Amino acid sequence: MRRRFVARHVHEIVIGVLLAVILGVGAWLEPGFVSLDTQLDLSSHATELALLALPMTLIIISGGIDLSVGSTMALAAVTLGLLFEAGAPIWAASLAAIGTGALAGSLNGVFVAHVRVHPLIVTLASLAAFRGLAEGISRGRPISGFPSGFLRLGEGAIGGVPYPMLIVAAAAVGVAAFAWRTVPGFRIYAVGDNERAARYSGVPVDRLKLALYTLSGAAAGVAAVLFAARRNTAKADVGAGIELEVITAVVLGGTSTTGGRGSILGAILGVAIIHEVRELVSWHWRHDELILIVTGAILIASVLVNNIAPSRRA
Repeated sequence: MRRRFVARHVHEIVIGVLLAVILGVGAWLEPGFVSLDTQLDLSSHATELALLALPMTLIIISGGIDLSVGSTMALAAVTLGLLFEAGAPIWAASLAAIGTGALAGSLNGVFVAHVRVHPLIVTLASLAAFRGLAEGISRGRPISGFPSGFLRLGEGAIGGVPYPMLIVAAAAVGVAAFAWRTVPGFRIYAVGDNERAARYSGVPVDRLKLALYTLSGAAAGVAAVLFAARRNTAKADVGAGIELEVITAVVLGGTSTTGGRGSILGAILGVAIIHEVRELVSWHWRHDELILIVTGAILIASVLVNNIAPSRRA
């Protein structure tokens, strides 16, 4: 039983060890960095990355990709800010932001599933279009001054654990259970492994793809709401470049770029590694430009490792 568990989760074990090594290096360079209070305080910085990584994992498992998550997040954030500025109740504006994200994601899904345009092309185009739309309707200005009740969503905690991380934990458990315990979850793996065979087997591939991209957009909307609550601002440059970190975390977690393999547990561990590296670089070296270099190097290394030793489904 133990050998079977290790064989099924070898990739997660390896990156779990890597995470421990990173924390060990952090403790050596900056002892205060690994304290419980510091880690809990910094954990909310990984909220948006983790939320976006969950549906991204399912999309990549299915053989697709979504490069527009950061731009969708920006469009949702601007929608939240403009509606609140116009007098809408903050929670209604938040629901509208999530709906905007879901609508943007479904637009991607329509082109991918029904028009049959490659997802790389579709989401690359929407990356530019959604960001441009957010810039246009907001005129590039930040919107702030949200009510204190809304800000507590981003600043509050239970037992020292920030609300955003509790939301992420609940979402991760839900998505993992969906992927592992439901028929649609099994179908996602089947589509990524062999889409043609899945179609011949009666799997509603187009409907499944549309649902996944809509879910990705909705997750971007939720991430935008939590970002606005945490930073007390909504602006068009929210989420700029986050798609690189999201894809890196998912691939680092063992999800195959060719589809058919991957796990939510691996993705969460990948998010934790990206988060810890990003925060440690910021803490110790204080050069944010190094973060992009390190992230790019991790992405290349993770792709190479996945090609040499493909991960199992978990």
